[in-house]
Amino acid sequence: MELFRLIAGTVFLVCGLFIFGVAVIGLFRFRYVLNRVHVAAKCDSLAVMLICIGLMFYAGTLGAILKLLLVIVLVWLANPVASHLICKVEVETNEHLEEECEVEGRP
Repeated sequence: MELFRLIAGTVFLVCGLFIFGVAVIGLFRFRYVLNRVHVAAKCDSLAVMLICIGLMFYAGTLGAILKLLLVIVLVWLANPVASHLICKVEVETNEHLEEECEVEGRP
């Protein structure tokens, strides 16, 4: 049973770190702010969830598991709101938005 916890925790941690690595590559590869925010928001939410699940396997107590679950919930609530606000500010303040990307229904 202990070997299963070790293997499962390691698999989740490695998958989370891999997704963080993909996010870093995406942040450097894309030129435009909206693309970067999209990559960061999607990958952060998934990577934090996978890493916290991996740490749940390593944590032995119920209290630590519940704290990690709370971290997942808070990240999943805060990350989409923050990325939406960043994108909204970019769309409203960038005067050359139509030159950089396609815009549908901009008020």
